[in-house]
Amino acid sequence: MMDKNRFPYIRINLCVNNAVNNIGFTLMEILIAMFIFAVVMTTIFGTFNGVISRTDAIKNGMGGFEMARTCLNRISSDLNAIYFDDPPDPYRLVGKETFAGNKNFSQLRFASTDHLSMTKNTENGIAEIVYYVIEQGYPESEFVLKRSDVIYPYAEDYEFEEKDSDPVLCEDIEEFSIIFFDKDENEYEKWDSDSDFLKYATPRAIKIKLKIKNGEGAYAFETKVALPVFRESFE
Repeated sequence: MMDKNRFPYIRINLCVNNAVNNIGFTLMEILIAMFIFAVVMTTIFGTFNGVISRTDAIKNGMGGFEMARTCLNRISSDLNAIYFDDPPDPYRLVGKETFAGNKNFSQLRFASTDHLSMTKNTENGIAEIVYYVIEQGYPESEFVLKRSDVIYPYAEDYEFEEKDSDPVLCEDIEEFSIIFFDKDENEYEKWDSDSDFLKYATPRAIKIKLKIKNGEGAYAFETKVALPVFRESFE
């Protein structure tokens, strides 16, 4: 007869074998584990993707904000150096509506001493400044705001023309509109300082509205500039 106390390893070995036989997962347990893992990974990926999307939106928003601020600062600087003469005025201020593609935008023309030379030569003097919007790009076209700067004296047959060399100030333009204010704060969408209707007066202030496309939305900006010099109406 075998002494169980004499051979304890036999009992231990049997216990280990029984434990090994009980190790394992059923098919249902595996499927539940895979489902839980998928839910966790989907949640993590969704959160990560949301953070990345918000980061990109913030970066794009900051880029659009900086571009718009630089553009409005440039226009304000030009207007703060505006120049007029007695009528008939070769430096007259003209604001009108123009079409680019299938949309209408404001066009602003005036004379300013804040000339920016596009050449290596340093030039000072009075310049005709024109802000205008054109459609460019193919096949996905967009609207851009450009600035023309031509220093006086002009040629006798000079007329403003859009040029490819004119620098782009702002891209993805949705709106560029100008509002003019007379001395009584009346608003005008158009202005011609050589117009008999306006009695050769110049506006007292100008509001610039700018809207930039950002994804499916748009950012709107505006600024109002009180002109440092102006001309009273000729009664």
